[in-house]
Order: sequence, then C-alpha cells, then structure tokens
Amino acid sequence: MPVIKEIFPVEGMSCASCAASISSMLSATKGVKSANVNLASENVMVEYDPEEIALQQIEKIVETLGFKLITAKDYTREMQQDAQTRRLHKLLYKTILAVGLSIPIVLIAMVFHTIPNANRIMLGLTLPVLLWCGNEFFIIAAKRARYLSSNMDTLIALGTGIAFLYSTFNTIFPAYMCSYGLEPHVYFETSAAIISFILMGRYFEERAKRRTSDAIRKLMNLGVKTARVIRNGEEKEMLISKIRKGDILVIRPGEKIPADGKVIEGTSFIDESMITGEFVPVLKVTGDTVIGATINQEGGLMMVAEKVGDETLLAQIIRLVQEAQGSRAPIQKQVDKIASIFVPVVIVIALLTFITWFFIHPANGMPFAFMNAIAVLVIACPCALGLATPTALIVGLGKAAEHGILIRDAQSLETACKLEVIVLDKTGTITNGKPEVTEVFWEKDDKIGMMESKDLINTAILSIESRSEHPIAHAVVNYLKKEDVRPSGIVGFESSSGKGVTAFVGKDVYHIGSKTYILENGGSFFSSLSEKDQLLRSQPHSLVYVSRNREVVAVFMVTDTLNPSAVNAVSALKRMGMDVHMLTGDTVAMASHIAMQAGIIHYKAEISPSGKSDYVRQLKEEGKLVAMVGDGINDSPALALADIGIAMGNGTDIAMESAPITLIKGDLGKIVTAINLSRETVKTIRQNLFWAFFYNIISIPVAAGILYPFTGFLLNPMIAGAAMAFSSVSVVTNSLRLKRARI
Repeated sequence: MPVIKEIFPVEGMSCASCAASISSMLSATKGVKSANVNLASENVMVEYDPEEIALQQIEKIVETLGFKLITAKDYTREMQQDAQTRRLHKLLYKTILAVGLSIPIVLIAMVFHTIPNANRIMLGLTLPVLLWCGNEFFIIAAKRARYLSSNMDTLIALGTGIAFLYSTFNTIFPAYMCSYGLEPHVYFETSAAIISFILMGRYFEERAKRRTSDAIRKLMNLGVKTARVIRNGEEKEMLISKIRKGDILVIRPGEKIPADGKVIEGTSFIDESMITGEFVPVLKVTGDTVIGATINQEGGLMMVAEKVGDETLLAQIIRLVQEAQGSRAPIQKQVDKIASIFVPVVIVIALLTFITWFFIHPANGMPFAFMNAIAVLVIACPCALGLATPTALIVGLGKAAEHGILIRDAQSLETACKLEVIVLDKTGTITNGKPEVTEVFWEKDDKIGMMESKDLINTAILSIESRSEHPIAHAVVNYLKKEDVRPSGIVGFESSSGKGVTAFVGKDVYHIGSKTYILENGGSFFSSLSEKDQLLRSQPHSLVYVSRNREVVAVFMVTDTLNPSAVNAVSALKRMGMDVHMLTGDTVAMASHIAMQAGIIHYKAEISPSGKSDYVRQLKEEGKLVAMVGDGINDSPALALADIGIAMGNGTDIAMESAPITLIKGDLGKIVTAINLSRETVKTIRQNLFWAFFYNIISIPVAAGILYPFTGFLLNPMIAGAAMAFSSVSVVTNSLRLKRARI
C-alpha cells in the first residue's frame, strides 16, 4: 500500500511550541514519514504508511499531548470553519468576562485596597477568571507536564497560578508573613489582568489568523452545493456530493457548472475568470469541456460529469493551496527548533530570577523575587515567534492564488527570491504550442487550371486533413475553416505516421505532408514553385506540401507563434538579474528564430527529455539556483530535478504534478510576479522574526529586573502580559500587510 498524505484539523493549539511538539512527536513515530503542523491554519499534514501505523494510533499520540486530531472523513472544511467560529465566539465571551471582572480587581488593588475584606473580594472575583476564563491554560499545561513537556500555556499557568496561590495564602493566613516582618502582599490583579490581556491577544490573533486563510475560504465558496441531475429519465436536484461520473447534469442560465465535464447539448457563454483570470466569456458548444464552479451566462446546457468530488480542478486547486499552507519553509523549521527549547529555557531563567532576587534583597526578597519571576514567565510567551513565519507564508500563498499562481509548498515560495537561472521550454511555454498557418504559396494558375480549381483543392485539403490527428494538420484545417471552405467526401484515406497522408477526392489522388513524403510518392514540382521552395526551406517554419495527381500545387507555411507574454517576461527577468535559457527539441533554425524574437541569448535545440534534465543538472552543478518552466510530459524530468519547477497551467497533468509552482493561465509574466511575491514574503518573515527576537531579547532581561539597580524600574507582570499580547498581534498585522503589497 502506498504512503498516504492527508491534512487533518487540530484543536487546542495555541503557540509555536504546541505545533513543534506535535510535529516532533509524530515525526519520531514509526510509520510516519513526515508531519508538518501549521499553527495559523490549525492543520497538520501527515504523510504515513498505513501498513506500519493506523490512523487511530496517530490520533491517540496527538491526544496524549493535550490536543484533538480530527480524522473523521465526514468532517468538512465548513464544519471546521463552524467550529472555529464557535471557538472564536466562546473566546470573545471569556475575554469580555475576564476583562469585566479584572477592572474592579485592579481598582480595588490600586485605589480601594483599604476597604473591608478587600483581599477576599478580589479572591472571589479572581476565581471565575482563572477557573473558567483561563481554565484551558491550566488544563493543557497539566497534560503537557505528564509527558515532561511544556509550551506557552505552561508559562501562563505557572505565572498566574503561582501569583494566585501566593495571594490566596496571604489572604487566608496573613499572620504567617507578618511573623517574618513581611507585609502579606496579594497579586490577584496580576493574575486576573494577565489572563485578560492574553485572552484579548488570542482573540485578536484568532481573528487575524482567520483572515490569513481567506484564500481557502474563497476557493471553497466558489463551488456549488446542489445540482440538477437526470436519472432514470427524471430531473432531480441533489447535493453535489451525490453526483457520480457519467451523470447528465442540467445547467440553467446564471448557474454555476457543478462539475468538470463535457457539453452534450446546448450553446452558451461561460465565465471562466475564476480559473483563467480572463473576464471575456468563452463560447461553449456540444463537445467542449467545461470546468466546475465557472458560471453559465446565457443559454441552457446539458453536460456529462467526467470529474466529480476531489477530482475536479477546483478541488485540486484547494488541495494544492492547503498542502502549501501545511508545508513549512526551511526558515520555519529553524524557528520550530528554537521554540521547542524556548519554554524550558525561560522557566530556568525565571527560577534564576527568583533565586537571585530572593538573596540580593533580604528585606523584601520574596515580593521582588515573586514579581520578577512572574514577569519573566509571562512576557517570554513565544506567540510572536511562532506566528512570525506561518502567517506571512499563508498570506503570501493566498495572494499567489489570487494572481493565478498555485504554489504547492512553502519552501518554493521562500526559494523563488534566490533564483539565478530560469530555463524555459519553447513549445507551449515561450510559444503558444498551437501551430498556425501564416501563409500559403500556390503554383501559377496556368499550371493548375482556373481559379475554381483552387476552391476544389482547398475543399479536398480540408476534407483530408480533417481526418488527421497531427497538430500541423489541425492548423491547416483551422486556417481553411476561417476561409469559409467546406469539406467534401473522400475515399481511401491512408496515413503514414509522421510523414503525410494520401486520399482520393473524386478522380484525383492527393498527397499531403513533408517534401520527402511527396517525393517518395512520385511527386514533382513545377519550376516556379520549385524556386520558391528553396527560399522557404531556409526559413524557420514548418512546410506542408500538397500534390494533386503527383504535381505539387500548394505549400502551407506553418509556425508556432510567440506567447504574447514571453518578450516582456524575459526582459523583466533579465532586469531582475536572472539568466534566461531556452530548451527545445525543435530544429536549430526554429530555435534560433524564437530565441531572437523573445530576446534569449542562451538556447539549445534538438534536445531530448533526458537532455533537458541533464542541462538543468549541469547548471546546478555549477552552483546555480535553477528554475525550470515547462508544460509537457517531456519536461517533467527537468521540472522535478530543478530547484523549483514551474508548470504552465495549459500543460499536461504530469507536468503540473512534477512542479511545485503552476501558472494557471500559462502567463510567463506570472514568473516575475511569483519572484516578487517571494521577495516580499521573505522580507515580511524577516521583519516578523526580527521583532519577535528583539522583543524577547529586550523584554526578558527587563522583566528579570536588570534595570532596577540603575533606574529603580521593575516591570509589573500585568504590563508584561499586555506587551506579550501586543507583540503577537503586531506580527500578524505585519503579515497581513502583504495583502496590499504591490507585486
């Protein structure tokens, strides 16, 4: 059984060390090949071998850490969103209650502490803040302690719990501290305010994280919920999940296409802008393919469903974005390692702070030691550190999807800004991959007869070439159809693969194909067309020869036109400092012609698929970071070998599977967009990490009291909690700035 890769929602994560612990625990489990946890999207992407480990075992491992892994097959994205919404509302209620109770606690502690039973009133008000509003901190910390692990909740639980217990003891037994000549201080306001500030921070973080996943939600909302299906001769409306391959679907004007398939009846214009980005509707007639979630504009259609459920293009796009958001960039892996050891280090620092203050301040060592240790525990919570990378990546990946760029993994988004060489396949990448007839050369009329004969010959050519599957034959057919030529009947059609075709039209025998094929079948040239042929063969075009009764009467010049975006894209890539190369299996003359048109200096012609991968390998061995751009099956080895493979969206499925980046519209200009987006995303990540590390480097010593000997300043734990929450919100907000970045 092959290795399975799935994405599961995870409930209960609150910080980077939560994500790191789940990832490290699962990755160390036999049978699990990889486990990437994304804190911002609250998902884990697990790659596992079902023969070595069951899904239920993976679920239990996550539960032992204090989290819940959702593995139910019927648990949809909508259900996850509903659960997140309920959790957000519950968090809001807890935050409001915590703040509402904390205000009188702080007022009593700061202003009205002399009123009768002030401490006992604060104790009564603080209890619901800790036992209900902040209960999750203590529950998760206790579960983690069972396995000798810790996370951000451990810091919060230790800080607020110790403050509460110490204050409760002094409230019930004030004489004990008085017997040592110390005043029985209480810190109920510290516990309540810290819980309140952290809950406020988490609420705003949750709201911000939901905004970073807008791209997924928008993609999910593009799909339809129901469809009209004809079964047993009866039209029924049913849920989209009930649609099967081969079902006949009815689409009315203004409705969305329910699934990927083919039109079997009707004519209409379809708005495909959600896939192609083009807002000009596309005419669809019988036999044309249609894509699920695109919009039927005018006429009614009947279609047969060919791809349903997870097979549709929209589902594949959603899965690609989800997998990309679930992957981790190399920089994030380094951050995860730091986060996994950060909490134990902070606990040690807090203990050292307590011991130091207890001994250097004999008179009031306990209060000072207590306050500073709590401040260290609270202010060091690694929320900002954990959110620095994933939030920026999710926004970046979502923005890429909005621009028609699908990025499978975060590593590619991070690496794109470092590229040095862009290798482009020619056909279907630099060119449109659709040959077109650019000119037709005829023998003189006196050689082939009156002008009416040209019409008869065109009719015969269209009739014969319509039977051929060769792309160049299609180009000839399309050209003649534009000339309003109509086909007629033929007899004895015979095709010689890669050379040409032979058929009888009326009493005339026609040979259509290469010059070699014509000559092999006894064909000959009149003098005028023979002279023209010498000039044509020196130019970078494909030539199709037509002989009637073994006399060449016409030559069609066929060429593959340049992709409209190619010239500007190549020019922009050069300005960015990239070396642009072109590879093709076409002739040297054609390669030289296209390279010159596109402005490319480095190119190699008549190259095989293995030669393309060898070319990429050689560039990599020279120490260069290489991206390969292609569209065909023959490009897939090079796409997989390159540091980054970029597939054209109008190419083959195999090419897109081989490449971590897909340009949906096949627009080369999107390569420039992807690189610019990579630069902006990496810059945002670095900004986030700088402020997260800077915040901890500065704040932890201040919380420990390093400024006290010089300024007499000590950081109140309540202010520390507010600062910690602000740092997390600022990191997420900075990531959201990417949405407005100009790329």
